Amino acid sequence: MRLPRITAAYAVASMLLVAGAAGCSSDDGKPAASEVITIAADLDNSSPVDIAYARALQLRIEQVNASGQLGDRQLRLTTQDNRNDPTSSMRNIGAFADDRSVAAIVSGACDQCVVGAAKTINDKKVPTISLGASEEVVNPVSSRRYIFKIGPNSADNASAMVSELRKAKTKNIGVLYADDLYGRGAQKALFTKTTGTGITSVGARAVKPTATDITQAIGTLAARNPSAIVVLTAPDLAQLAAVNLKQVGYKGRVYFDAAAAGDLFIPATASSATNNVRMVFTQILAIDDVIATTPAKSSRKQWFRDYTSRYGSYSGVAAFAADAVDLVADAVARVGADREGIRDILETSQVDGLSGPLRLTPDNHSGLMPQALTVLVARAGRWRLAS
Repeated sequence: MRLPRITAAYAVASMLLVAGAAGCSSDDGKPAASEVITIAADLDNSSPVDIAYARALQLRIEQVNASGQLGDRQLRLTTQDNRNDPTSSMRNIGAFADDRSVAAIVSGACDQCVVGAAKTINDKKVPTISLGASEEVVNPVSSRRYIFKIGPNSADNASAMVSELRKAKTKNIGVLYADDLYGRGAQKALFTKTTGTGITSVGARAVKPTATDITQAIGTLAARNPSAIVVLTAPDLAQLAAVNLKQVGYKGRVYFDAAAAGDLFIPATASSATNNVRMVFTQILAIDDVIATTPAKSSRKQWFRDYTSRYGSYSGVAAFAADAVDLVADAVARVGADREGIRDILETSQVDGLSGPLRLTPDNHSGLMPQALTVLVARAGRWRLAS
């Protein structure tokens, strides 16, 4: 089935922004009679991932407003810092929910934050799109009716990873994972997907998400000399793992899952160590290698250029935040600020998003489809399509 696109007017909008509005806020220049509808974001201001989300939300809201998609309505963005703390996040989300100008909430990378606030979100009936990685943010759906997720699922990541491992005739693996909601779920999914494939595990080691020294865990895994080591952590830990593996002389292959996706250009401190590392992620991080054979691919290339022009470099996660704005904007265009109406539209959304095809249903609130994932490879300090 061909999915509709909700980005058709944004190429024109991006030109309008470049011409005269690139520096304005999301509601600058609105007509006097415009209805202003707020998207509220609960983010960690110290997190590079959430900073990328904030930038993408702001840019995409400006593009939506410039496109004229909403008629006499305008979107605006308001954010609060959750400091990666579920208690602070609960307070932010509660305040957003009580503000009737807020049509929807976007939550950042803190999985535990949105999980902890799930009852508040549902009780106050405010549609929320999580940009977190853990599937627990939307499961069970029966108690997450107002929560939706954009971003790769651990089971889909694991399927793509195992396919790549089998292609490389991998005999055994070691696994490094973050000791958090996502990391534990991803490690379990990977174990499930490797069962019956002939790929065995030499062991798995968990590390704290905030760890700055993981040499012991890396040394333990490398000493067992597996064919490959799979890293299921956020970008900073994944890069540190690659550096440590090179330092201990590990000669096998290294794989990152989608949680490790960060900027297009890998920091100089990790560039050499990550060379030839493979990562499961969406095409957007290597969109320069993609030929624009469809309108959706053209839209993704345009978004890449717009974000890079505004901020100087591209973050792999930015498309998820932009897709969140697009989904909310599409609903607002149809039902205005009616939260229940927005929720109902989100729950049946099927679009060709910037991150890939998205399909939400009453039984599945995690929208990114498996075919959005591909394999990237690090070459000369940046990510490229592996094939």
